Amino acid sequence: MPIYEYRCNSCHDEFEVTQKITDAPLAWCPKCEGPVEKLISQSSFVLKGSGWYATDYARKSGGGDKESKAEKAPACGASGSKSACASCPSADS
Repeated sequence: MPIYEYRCNSCHDEFEVTQKITDAPLAWCPKCEGPVEKLISQSSFVLKGSGWYATDYARKSGGGDKESKAEKAPACGASGSKSACASCPSADS
């Protein structure tokens, strides 16, 4: 359940309340019974596990840079021979 912060307009007390999202916001201070306002606060949201950092995405792509992809042998396996296909590098280079 979420934790909501409130501030009393009368006694200026700030307090937290655990409430369901569907619960109505508090209207009165539990200390002095004055009117309260809901505060917007920083959440403590934490993402755990793999896949949440740029380095995790890079590892999963199986990438490498463009130069290493160009230097790989073609799928036909005839690289460098006279019977090489059109995508093979020439035997002269």
